[in-house]
Amino acid sequence: MPSRLAYTTLLIDDYDRAIAYFTQVLGFQVRADERLSATKRWVVVAPSGAGGALLLAQASTPAQRALVGGQGGGRVWLFLHTDDFAAEHARLSACGVRFEESPRDEPYGRVAVFVDCWGNRWDLVQPSAAAV
Repeated sequence: MPSRLAYTTLLIDDYDRAIAYFTQVLGFQVRADERLSATKRWVVVAPSGAGGALLLAQASTPAQRALVGGQGGGRVWLFLHTDDFAAEHARLSACGVRFEESPRDEPYGRVAVFVDCWGNRWDLVQPSAAAV
């Protein structure tokens, strides 16, 4: 029976702030937003294309709050693929996304590292034909 990775949990500081960032800045869609308790929600966001989704989890303990923005240990650990690197790079830049570098070409595609509003490092990637 085939398996697939469905969600990656991303610790955030506030559900509504995170939803606004992912929908208004990164262009994701809200796939679920259900209240589970007075303080907990089931919030799933994802890009419009096929692939995985993020389960947004509002940090609720001091240990979790300390990890917001640092789940990747300072490494790029989230990868956003695009079919039109130039257009997506320009759109994200216009939305205030901070890129840490100029776009570069690698064997796997065109790439640039950006930082989200919590400090997580992402790769924006247009995969090469060989990498798809």
